[in-house]
Amino acid sequence: MSKVILITGGSSGIGKSIGEFLFKKGFTVYGTSRNPKNHANSIFPLIALDVSDVESIENAIVSVVKQSGRLDVVINNAGAGITGPLEEIPNEEIRRNFETNLFGPINVIKSVLPQMRKQNSGLIINVTSIAGYMGLPYRGIYSASKGALELITEAFRMEIKSFNIKMTNVAPGDFATNIAAGRYHAPVKDNSPYKKSYGNSLKLMDEHVDQGMDPKHMAEAVFKIINTKNPKIHYKVGEFMQKFSIVLKRILPDKIYEKLLLNHYKL
Repeated sequence: MSKVILITGGSSGIGKSIGEFLFKKGFTVYGTSRNPKNHANSIFPLIALDVSDVESIENAIVSVVKQSGRLDVVINNAGAGITGPLEEIPNEEIRRNFETNLFGPINVIKSVLPQMRKQNSGLIINVTSIAGYMGLPYRGIYSASKGALELITEAFRMEIKSFNIKMTNVAPGDFATNIAAGRYHAPVKDNSPYKKSYGNSLKLMDEHVDQGMDPKHMAEAVFKIINTKNPKIHYKVGEFMQKFSIVLKRILPDKIYEKLLLNHYKL
């Protein structure tokens, strides 16, 4: 019997690539979108779900279980980018980002755990980011929200272990997707003390995404995890230097690592 998989944010980018790959491998795949009608060309079904709305999450999970009788894998992929000087990002935008990147996945997990306990099995894969392993200039909120999800996963794993439910993180680096277009960008203000450095960093970030890897690499990594008996706690998928940057953070003195980032971002 093919596993039943739910992917939040499955209408575009990494989520869509994962969904198409798994669908072609014979899995029963459901994606989610806030507006499924806008994506009629999807090769797998899309269900309405807004990760900032608990009722919407619960309704989507009930719908999947009603149609397929079970839910084996949940991929918490829905996320949002955000850039800007920390001093200038409006508080409401900070809260909105955490609602999507942290509280949304937490509420999806809370909603699916009763069904997985009933089955005495399940796998939850949280898509985080290599940016979540370090505080990056002008991406501090994004780094913080994704880093928090990494730690939440570590705690959740231990709490649900006795129910035979597994959980893991997959942290992508830069991939060629439409995430840059969907980011909240704090405006580059003419009178801002950050105008020059933020403007330059923004161009650099967009170049990294444009030159990023094919999202199919993420799909292949997720496929391997689903077929792994005991998944690791953390996975990283990206260019060698992006993954190596995490290793360097572990071994280098803080100020030397900070200097490397300042040089990288030309600050």
